[in-house]
Amino acid sequence: MDLKDFLEEKTALYNQPDFIELDPISIPHQFNKKQDIEIAGFFAATLAWGQRATIIKKCRELLFMMDNAPHDFILHHSDRDLKPFLNFKHRTFNDIDTLYFIEFFSSFYKKYESLEEAFTIGWDESPEVMGSLLTRFHEYFFELPDAPKRTRKHVATPKRKSACKRINMFLRWMVRSDDNGVDFGIWKKLKPYQLVCPCDLHVDRVARRLGMIQRKQTDWLTAMELTQKLREMDPKDPVKYDFALFGMGVEERVS
Repeated sequence: MDLKDFLEEKTALYNQPDFIELDPISIPHQFNKKQDIEIAGFFAATLAWGQRATIIKKCRELLFMMDNAPHDFILHHSDRDLKPFLNFKHRTFNDIDTLYFIEFFSSFYKKYESLEEAFTIGWDESPEVMGSLLTRFHEYFFELPDAPKRTRKHVATPKRKSACKRINMFLRWMVRSDDNGVDFGIWKKLKPYQLVCPCDLHVDRVARRLGMIQRKQTDWLTAMELTQKLREMDPKDPVKYDFALFGMGVEERVS
């Protein structure tokens, strides 16, 4: 069996509805409204480091503070409604970061229908456009005058050579669409072929074992190197193989 057939088989194994329950993607799957999915998904992806059970627990705690209606909360909250967030913390993501995210979303959703608008500043049809889009998104996200310097570390950018694993994961959720019901596919301007594979610890380890990554460090160029290998196997939907690489890393303990 060649590598493409092997990864196709593993993708089919892990890209299934039962993947959802134990993964942070379960958080946006609680919602049906597009804007709720976007907001819950962005928070879930941002907080997605550490044990998955803890990530899910903290995301549920955060959304409970928004009355489990994040878009409505973002648009209509009062200053008093923000007080509970002063006690929110997940690892190094604290109340300062949380309140700025809420402030950004509040400002943004009063002007735009979908968060996709923030990710497509300067969009074109090139497969290689994602680096510039994520750089522009980071700049746009922190344009508000009181943006805390410390919060910038929680939104990755290729400009700092980050692999941007959590944002790439979020974009996979929003952009990819298939018949398996895991990814949402609610964004239509960005295309699946433009996505970059989320290169987390598990994906990185498995991809290196399979000979798909030669670069020593793990950074934006590493994520692009891996994605290019995946595009050779499926030019239209390369990031579907994230299910295979991540699934093997977590479930099969491939090392």
